Amino acid sequence: MAVPQPFAGRLPAASTRLTHLTRLAGVCAALLGLGAAAPAAGAAEDAWPSKPIRVIVPYTPGGSTDTVARVVFEKVGERLKQTIIVENRPGANSTVGTTVAARAKGDGYTFLAVLAAYSANPSLYKSLPYKPADLKPVSHMADLPLFLFSAKQIPARSVAELVEYGRRNPGKLNFASSGTGSSAHLVGTRFAMVSKLEMTHIPYNGSAPILTDLMSGQVSMVFDPLLVPMPQARAGKINVLAVASAKRLAAAPDVPTMEEAGFPGFVMSSWTGLLAPAGTPQAVVDRMSRTIAEVVRQPEVQKRLEDLGYVAVGSTPAEFQKLIERDGARYAEIIKAGHISLD
Repeated sequence: MAVPQPFAGRLPAASTRLTHLTRLAGVCAALLGLGAAAPAAGAAEDAWPSKPIRVIVPYTPGGSTDTVARVVFEKVGERLKQTIIVENRPGANSTVGTTVAARAKGDGYTFLAVLAAYSANPSLYKSLPYKPADLKPVSHMADLPLFLFSAKQIPARSVAELVEYGRRNPGKLNFASSGTGSSAHLVGTRFAMVSKLEMTHIPYNGSAPILTDLMSGQVSMVFDPLLVPMPQARAGKINVLAVASAKRLAAAPDVPTMEEAGFPGFVMSSWTGLLAPAGTPQAVVDRMSRTIAEVVRQPEVQKRLEDLGYVAVGSTPAEFQKLIERDGARYAEIIKAGHISLD
């Protein structure tokens, strides 16, 4: 006679229940992990900033990047209730200060303010003392429209007349910039290409010496932000022919765009933005980005920037990364076609 085994049919069911319980435990553990991570990120953001923040400007005091940084971070510091120190570290086409920031601890207390020329550096140098991956985007703070200024000694009161004069006098025109590889250099190079003008590039160390030589006629033209040359243009000492922006600026409504002047698609404004060391917590980066956006939307900040010839933006990190990549590709084409190098 066979021995009854009343529980034989129940064992698989018990095993299945055990498997379900094991899976459920795993899911709960994962959810708990996510729950723990979120408060941790929130705590990091809530605790920041607990000490002064350093914003490195890899250019000399008084320039476009320095000016925008000081206007914006005065208000950002008020919102964050913390001191923000703007530190100028110029040299080697901005690579000195950029390297300092790239090697800084990613603790949320060091940031880097850059110009559009930052996106050109990987194409200008065979090797850099930092890697683009060492830094992460925070915010596109403002656009810096570039105006085309010319010397009074050049008989041209429009872009068309300038081009006509240059074609009648090949090799006589030159253009200045704030340094080899700067935005002004690359925009001037592109203008020479599309206008088919033969021009010599003359690099300087800043806008002030350019203005002196532009007024004396030693320099034919320059693409530069409004801040330094425009007072002399309004005084009739130099000419302002156009602006390389998508539309006219409120600060100079009578100045036509390059497109209006006969160069369709010639939109090449410079810009200034903020980067952070790659290891900076994303929660901190996002908070800084949001704070900058809030600040530049304030009417008084917009007006201050507008009066200086800048256009407030305030973007997300992702939007700023797209801008860096877009302009990096555009500048790479100009650098290659113009055989420009800093090595």
